[in-house]
Amino acid sequence: MKKFIVSALTGAAMLGAAGAAHAQDWQGLYVGGHAGYGYQDDDGGETITFDTDLDGDFGDTVNTTVPADAFSPGFCDGVARGPTPASGCNDNGDAVDYGVRLGYDWQFGSFVAGALAEVSGNAVEDSVTAFSTTPATYTMTRELDHMAAIRARGGFAFANMLVYATGGYAWAEVDHSFTTSNGVNTFTESDEGDAEGYQYGAGVEWAIAPRWRVGAEYLRTNLEDDDYTVRASGPAPVDNPFILANADGTDFSRSNDEFEFDSVRFTLSYQIGG
Repeated sequence: MKKFIVSALTGAAMLGAAGAAHAQDWQGLYVGGHAGYGYQDDDGGETITFDTDLDGDFGDTVNTTVPADAFSPGFCDGVARGPTPASGCNDNGDAVDYGVRLGYDWQFGSFVAGALAEVSGNAVEDSVTAFSTTPATYTMTRELDHMAAIRARGGFAFANMLVYATGGYAWAEVDHSFTTSNGVNTFTESDEGDAEGYQYGAGVEWAIAPRWRVGAEYLRTNLEDDDYTVRASGPAPVDNPFILANADGTDFSRSNDEFEFDSVRFTLSYQIGG
């Protein structure tokens, strides 16, 4: 990933150098787009939490009749490769990040401030797996569908180059899924799919013609995704761990309700007013 970021910034710098002799007026309305890469860091300590008595309080232990912890084998970040922790888990899925934006900048000497609205697509995935003593696996996955953001940005212009920081509000449609090797219980998913949060990052742009700009941008996105749950219920034998505490079943939830990922992008924009 570090090599990709360095390559992205180097490529943008080479494009920017082509317009080095041109001084840019940054004030005005612009339209543009971006293309790049989104990636999700591994959440090494994430688990699945349980509500066995359905009182809304996650953090219960799913016990067998012995009693013993039915999930004593533990958890892993990603999608399980096999029925036990020894099989390991696949890494979270990265994806192409692309989108369009509309923005306006104001210039005060060398200082530039502005705002932009953006719509983007990025199918980055984030999964966590629980292993039971059966043995069986239980995997909860969230995948970004599309996202909208409104951000402010501010920075300093140096001839044909603008260096800026940016941050603001983000909203996303998130697709959730659940897979398991357990063929005994019935599993019912909630249908919540919206998540909201914030973005922040930094970038650099170069004016390569009077109205054309190219650049490179890094963004960190943090979305609050805490509404999705899965319920394990019958029909199952009366000694099934998921219905021991409450005959209606046991609810699953992720221990980490933050969907965090990074994006590295090339940007291209055209100034249509100023």
